[in-house]
Amino acid sequence: MRILVVSTLMASSFLTGCIQTADTSDLKQFVSKVLSTPRGRVEPIPEFKPYEYFSYSASAMRSPFGQPVVEDSEVMLNANMGNVRPDMDRAREYLEQFAIGELAMVGTLQKPNGDLWALIRDGSGGVVRVREGEYMGQNHGRIVSIADNRINLIEIVPNGMGGWIERPRTLALDGLAGE
Repeated sequence: MRILVVSTLMASSFLTGCIQTADTSDLKQFVSKVLSTPRGRVEPIPEFKPYEYFSYSASAMRSPFGQPVVEDSEVMLNANMGNVRPDMDRAREYLEQFAIGELAMVGTLQKPNGDLWALIRDGSGGVVRVREGEYMGQNHGRIVSIADNRINLIEIVPNGMGGWIERPRTLALDGLAGE
């Protein structure tokens, strides 16, 4: 019986905290003030202009970011440009999958018998050796000559009138002036 009395006293003391005896008028004023203020407005989603398509038509011209052509007596253009066309039946070489801008000459090797090879860093980070007569770049670039500090090539590019022209190109040793 004593437990019953103690539990009843404890329950009544807990329930006295639930009786509203405090003055809450300031809380009610604050709530009514907040509810009476106008609500904010969400800005509409901005309208974006549609993408304007641009057709790049200067792809056959020299890149403004490439190095200028170095004049060399070893590099000769074919005077009869009417018969120039790439050999489409020729098997493509490894470096022809990369644009010339992705390739960099990083050095040379020379065998004791005098053959000079150039070392080219390809677009995927590997180094490949090349010699005269091999091809590189996406414009059918044939290596004409190799020097200690540069590679001279002849590229065959469209002339814009349905034909092809030969264009000299120079790939300088990586780190030389102009890079």
